[in-house]
This record gives sequence, structure tokens and C-alpha cells, in this order.
Amino acid sequence: MVRVSVEVREGDDLFEVTVYADSISQAVGIARGRFPGYDVRVVFPIDGEEFFGGRGTEAAGTDDPVRTRLMPDRVT
Repeated sequence: MVRVSVEVREGDDLFEVTVYADSISQAVGIARGRFPGYDVRVVFPIDGEEFFGGRGTEAAGTDDPVRTRLMPDRVT
């Protein structure tokens, strides 16, 4: 599991969410599914410590390794 910050925008509305998924492309797909009609893009640069949750790939996931999470991060 990886942790990816994703920017979500619709018109003037802009916010950022954190998505836990198996890959960056899956994280974007999850965000697009959660926010249909919004523009979704990965926030770069990706920090390696944040990407792997600061603990390595085996510990960076959710409590349930099969389930992905979408978490609000911050509003800009």
C-alpha cells in the first residue's frame, strides 16, 4: 500500500485528499470514483517517507490490506 496526496478541483472549489491504494494509478481511480465530474491529479513531488507511510511498504497500508481508504487531508 502507498499513500498519495491527490488534488480535487471543480471550478473554484479545490481541496486535497490522501488516498491509500496499491498504486498511484489506483489512487487516482479511487479519487475519480469518489468525486465524479471533478478534476483529479496527483500532488507532486511525492515524498518517499510519506508515500510509504514512513514505515516501509508492508506497514503503510490500512488495517485491512484489501480495503483502500480515502481520507480528507486539507483544504486550500
